[in-house]
Amino acid sequence: MTLQQLHYTITIAESGSLNKAAEILYIAQPSLTSSMQELEKELGITIFHRSGRGVTLTADGIEFLQYAKQIYGQYEDLIEKYGNPNNLKKKFGVSTQHYSFAVKAFVELVKSFDTSCYEFAIRETKTKDVISDVSSMKSEIGILYLSDFNRAAINKLLRTAGLEFHHLINCDAYVYLWAGHPLAKKSAVRFEELADYPCLSFEQGDTSSFYFAEEILSTNEYLRTIKANDRATMLNLMIGLNGYTLCSGIICEELNGDDFIAVPFEADSVEEDSVMEIGYISRKHSSLSSIGRKYIEEIKKYLRIA
Repeated sequence: MTLQQLHYTITIAESGSLNKAAEILYIAQPSLTSSMQELEKELGITIFHRSGRGVTLTADGIEFLQYAKQIYGQYEDLIEKYGNPNNLKKKFGVSTQHYSFAVKAFVELVKSFDTSCYEFAIRETKTKDVISDVSSMKSEIGILYLSDFNRAAINKLLRTAGLEFHHLINCDAYVYLWAGHPLAKKSAVRFEELADYPCLSFEQGDTSSFYFAEEILSTNEYLRTIKANDRATMLNLMIGLNGYTLCSGIICEELNGDDFIAVPFEADSVEEDSVMEIGYISRKHSSLSSIGRKYIEEIKKYLRIA
């Protein structure tokens, strides 16, 4: 086993494809495949499942990747401290459900560092991918929410992936819509008042599940629904179709603009599982890096958490 093979493993896991990894590493794909096969034979495990759609980590592969990243990270630290002709950069990544406050905190974090010395990444993605990214150490931190409805299912996934959830804030359910919406000026909205408008939700992929939904009250029956896969499209649909989504009520006007507002649900129309517990996930029994701690500090500052 060599440092080069560890680097290969990390790159393949992050790119999800042998072809893409070979391009990044500037080597021939057959050579990369051969090197990984030799490593798997030496270790006596299968690191990657290979299919026509790419590669995914096996259970043994996920565990091996954790050690590989630790060892290779220490190697990078040595190179950086004692002279690095290739200008290796420290990496920090966040995976999150579609929360503007998470992006805002990331912006403030990056402002405080010299980006020529660091490689930052933020991924607004599907719920299952948030969990997968942190489990595979593609991201150090994941941002998501729990409710009475999804808590048991999500916590089971976190335990299986070796992750733990850290509480940040509890939020009541709000209706998020554009300022020109017919319901925008109401002090509160009842669920039945939304029947004439399309409910917008973020697509969760082939493994879509009520438990993975980013929107609170995902089990309610909606007459009109439209799915999107990014925040910009969601906002456009709100304006073009008078659509709405259900959210925490935490809005960053600096990023989303002041054309959108959050209106509370009227108390009688809110089900028992309407409270969102927003938090972050990280590797169990693993301390956050100094950059990770600073990112969480920026989130708490924005959310005004002591």
